[in-house]
Amino acid sequence: MFARIGIMLFVLAGFAAGLRVDAKAVDPLIARGRYLVVAMACNDCHTPNWRSSDGNVPEAQWLVGNTIGIREAWGTQYPINIRLWFNRIDEKSWLYAVKTRGGNMQWHDMRHLTLDDQRAIYRFVRSLGPKGVQVPADVPPDLEPKTPYIDARLHTPNPGR
Repeated sequence: MFARIGIMLFVLAGFAAGLRVDAKAVDPLIARGRYLVVAMACNDCHTPNWRSSDGNVPEAQWLVGNTIGIREAWGTQYPINIRLWFNRIDEKSWLYAVKTRGGNMQWHDMRHLTLDDQRAIYRFVRSLGPKGVQVPADVPPDLEPKTPYIDARLHTPNPGR
């Protein structure tokens, strides 16, 4: 009898392991997060070639950061790889960051979203999985960036060195 139960459990475990559950189909917030990422223009900075392709970048390439810096009076900053960041933090840390951060991105806009919308963005980005590499470190204002950058002080592109 125990042998039969053991065999049945083994078969069921094997069957269950073969089932793949699509997180996007299970969590309705993921579709909402995708919509918000597009509507809030996250891809404009965090997805290479988004603007130049008129948004025709495969979803698999979204939000991997950008090596084209944005130079302002306070230095040059690079849009981070959100997918790698979200792979390192949990949802609670993301919600805390939205509530408390300022500076580098549109945190002030994010704070006006509902809690469910903030969660939706996190869950969508997490559903994409980690991809890409870290972007260059920010460059202080007194140093010239070695990468291409947009000089927001002049509103003109600079090809870098």
